[in-house]
Amino acid sequence: MKTCHILGVPVQTGASRKGCIMGPAALRTAGLPDTLRQLGWDVTDLGDARPDQYQNVNHTNPAVHHLPDMVAWTSSLTRHALQMARTCDVPVFMGGDHSMSAGTVAGIAQHAAELNQPQFVLWLDAHTDLHTLHTTTSGNLHGTPVAYFTGQTGFEGLPPLAAPVDPHNMYMMGIRSVDPEEKRHARDIGVTVFDMRTLDESGVIRPLTHFLERVEHAGGRLHVSLDVDFLDPEIAPGGGTVVPGGITFREAHLIMEILHDSGLVTSLDLAELNPFLDIRGKTAHLLTDLTASLFGRHIL
Repeated sequence: MKTCHILGVPVQTGASRKGCIMGPAALRTAGLPDTLRQLGWDVTDLGDARPDQYQNVNHTNPAVHHLPDMVAWTSSLTRHALQMARTCDVPVFMGGDHSMSAGTVAGIAQHAAELNQPQFVLWLDAHTDLHTLHTTTSGNLHGTPVAYFTGQTGFEGLPPLAAPVDPHNMYMMGIRSVDPEEKRHARDIGVTVFDMRTLDESGVIRPLTHFLERVEHAGGRLHVSLDVDFLDPEIAPGGGTVVPGGITFREAHLIMEILHDSGLVTSLDLAELNPFLDIRGKTAHLLTDLTASLFGRHIL
């Protein structure tokens, strides 16, 4: 029986709107752990993570806020993710805003390096989250994790990375809201971006299949980071930075089913669920159902 460890990450200081702190509780209420058990997984719910001790960390960019929070959470989650990856088949991190991925991916990638395997990341999001502490104008640090865990400069004060993710192993789908600085950064470091125009023209199957073939050929490990705003707000209203024109219900399930069929996924983030903005648990239930598709639920 395959094993899955689940960890709640009740962090909201990386976002501009409060409420993501309730995300893990909402996913538990929606039945995510029991749903995975019903699919034959041995599930252990580890409860909620806590940040490490806060330090007095400042930055020259006056827009940056809650930097000590991000440092404390990143340090804690890197350690938790590394231990979870060592002790189960698929760790699942329930957020919490997307700043959590600075730590979850850093820890997962460290485990891949221990196994001498390349770490790949599939970033399902409306945003690239490629700002550094120097380039962010909003100061919202959920817009920085990709730049951090791919080893870009401009993260003074954050924990040094044991194993940065190669930007060429970063694939993004559903992108439709990108700042000019992030566009330049994505081009410069070699991130592959399938924006919504690409998906409108080609569908989701061809780019996703191409990416999975590359992961398999490299013998890599695959982390999937799913942000609520990857989905169209008509089906997933419970996010603080929703953007119209996102992935549809059927496209989202198809992506998850293809990922399951590949057998390549080794870890998962569920980020940016804000129950305060949700409608009768609609988004929490959808994320639970999508996770079920990723873990093996089929119509027949």
